[in-house]
Amino acid sequence: MRRSGILLPVFSLPSRHGIGKMGKAAYEFVDFLKGAEVSCWQVLPLSPTGYGDSPYQSCCTYAGNPYLIDLDLLAEEGLLVPADYDGLNWGEDSSTIPYALLYTQCYEVLRIAFSNAKPDPDFDAFVEAQKDWLEDYALYMALKFAHDGKPFTEWGRSLRRRKKEAMDQARETYKEDIAFHKFIQYQFFRQWYQLKAYANEQGISIIGDLPIYTAADSVEVWAHPELFELNVLNRPAEVAGCPPDCFSATGQLWGNPVYHWEQHKKTGYAWWIHRLGYVSKLFDMVRIDHFRGFESYYSIPAKKETAEHGTWMPGPGLELFQAAQQKLGDLNILAEDLGNITPQVRKLLAETGYPGMKVLQFAFDSDADNEFLPHNYTTSHCVVYTGTHDNDTLLHWAETLNREPLRFARAYLDVESRQDVPAAVVRAAWSSIAELAIAQMQDFLKAGGEGRMNLPSTLGGNWCYRTKAEQYTEKLQRRIRRLNRTYGRK
Repeated sequence: MRRSGILLPVFSLPSRHGIGKMGKAAYEFVDFLKGAEVSCWQVLPLSPTGYGDSPYQSCCTYAGNPYLIDLDLLAEEGLLVPADYDGLNWGEDSSTIPYALLYTQCYEVLRIAFSNAKPDPDFDAFVEAQKDWLEDYALYMALKFAHDGKPFTEWGRSLRRRKKEAMDQARETYKEDIAFHKFIQYQFFRQWYQLKAYANEQGISIIGDLPIYTAADSVEVWAHPELFELNVLNRPAEVAGCPPDCFSATGQLWGNPVYHWEQHKKTGYAWWIHRLGYVSKLFDMVRIDHFRGFESYYSIPAKKETAEHGTWMPGPGLELFQAAQQKLGDLNILAEDLGNITPQVRKLLAETGYPGMKVLQFAFDSDADNEFLPHNYTTSHCVVYTGTHDNDTLLHWAETLNREPLRFARAYLDVESRQDVPAAVVRAAWSSIAELAIAQMQDFLKAGGEGRMNLPSTLGGNWCYRTKAEQYTEKLQRRIRRLNRTYGRK
């Protein structure tokens, strides 16, 4: 079946409380998608945001972002009253996300909800079922707050090394805070699975996102240091990134610790298998970020200030995915196969059988042989995007296209003006043979540069895009529905 989807993070949904949440607006967005005859909603990682407010730099790959918990739903359950949160300052600009304010406000309000909670057997069952990661996460968060947000490498040697006596003492000292962070996660996943169930009932599949790496200051690195390339102080010895290319003369230095793949292999890739199984329950399909890193990854000495001095190192390859399939069965995975793609990466993608990605904003910077142009798709087993969260909006991209790419785009798309290019790119995606076509919500809303989600290798102003309720009009819904019917998509 030919399908269509819209990429919109939960945090970009309309909200009165500074950031999109899993409440009424989320359900209304599902209804909007159903009315538009769109069958897929793609979101970004749901984990707590970290450095630079990025969901790709999270302190925990398993946890849910507390900011996304809907306060009105908590009030309906008697855990809050509207006066607990409606009068607070959630930011004056409804078009952006005030992350600094959220850090204070959300936890204060959730503390009130926690204080009003009564014994709940469902909570106890959740804690037991998720103990593999939840125990470490709740303790980590309690300690992080106790140490004024400092990374775990600055908590003192005994806690950094997780010495038994120090850990036992911390669990006793911070037991109330530990319970609080478990409560937050219980409420998050309760709301998430209710939302997902509703979406599925309406015929909407949710596509999630799995970052390949974890943050250096994360529960995973603290609790499982043997799985990462670290020094004696539990700090990264080698970090991930990308080599220099035509976009960056010094490459990209991400700063995430790379994996100690030999150790993962010794365990039968148990940590990765658990992680893949976990996200496969959270979502109906999972996009794996930086898929090429499983074939070989770019490793940079942590002391270097740029990515020019890295080395390509072998990844686990097909062995990891075969091990996962043996334990979990077939997984519904979408491989983000962008960037420096070699024949070896293409071979790995073919061997896994996962669909790869085509991004139309990358299609017009060369000639008719460009692999991202729809006439060059050799299989329908792929997903075509107008642009991803790392791309500009179509409108601003078209406004800033240089002369030659613009000339080629106009000729290929058969349009006269620069202004006609964005809509034509959407039509090119929807008319292609790709089994799934996805556009950012910003592109249907005709947002300009202010709608860009992320500008890679920059800090500040990213991950802040928000929509407003009045933008989701019946006229827009009809336009998207007509597009789907025209090109035989659902």
